[in-house]
Amino acid sequence: PAWEETRVIGELYETALAGRARPEIEHADGTTSPLQVDHWLHVRPGDVSIVDRCNGPTLDVGSGPGRLTVALAERGIPALGIDVTPYAVSISRSAGALTLLRDVFGYVPGTGRWMNVLLADGNIGIGGDPIALLRRVRELLTPLGQALVEVQPPGTAQRSEQVRLRHGSQTSAWFPWAYVGADQIAEIAVEAGLSAAETWSADGRWFSVLRPLRD
Repeated sequence: PAWEETRVIGELYETALAGRARPEIEHADGTTSPLQVDHWLHVRPGDVSIVDRCNGPTLDVGSGPGRLTVALAERGIPALGIDVTPYAVSISRSAGALTLLRDVFGYVPGTGRWMNVLLADGNIGIGGDPIALLRRVRELLTPLGQALVEVQPPGTAQRSEQVRLRHGSQTSAWFPWAYVGADQIAEIAVEAGLSAAETWSADGRWFSVLRPLRD
């Protein structure tokens, strides 16, 4: 995805992070769902189960305000967060996290050398094409590395759709997003050159560990 595709959250996302508005996610069929900003700003139940599985340099993709990047650094784990929203990067840096304003599909330092790549908080949906995203993640990982991916509960319909943020009469541009369930991630991973090594649930959230298939 180009910068303009991944940056569309823009001002509405910024105002949500700053607590000045509570925009909703509007789906293509007209339904809406809440933008879970509080989940990104503060430690969430289940976070520890991700951090516990990180050993070695970790890239937090779509790091937002940086809570996981900070949690890793506090354990002495080298961690870098990347995000396409300047305000989120600013918050993350203020919290003490090493964070860069980057698109995962653009230049990322350490490509091919990361031991762990995180896709938490639904970030498997970035770009609306999970296979393309996971192929990129595989490029970022060392051959012995792993991706830790948060997924939807089993039984969730796998889908890609156009969504946008809405607050009153204000709307963002439409952008693509995807949803993958815990019972679908293994099949998608194989198409991206990864294998599902572990799937677990913690505090109502679902996750999977994906590792590069040997060539």
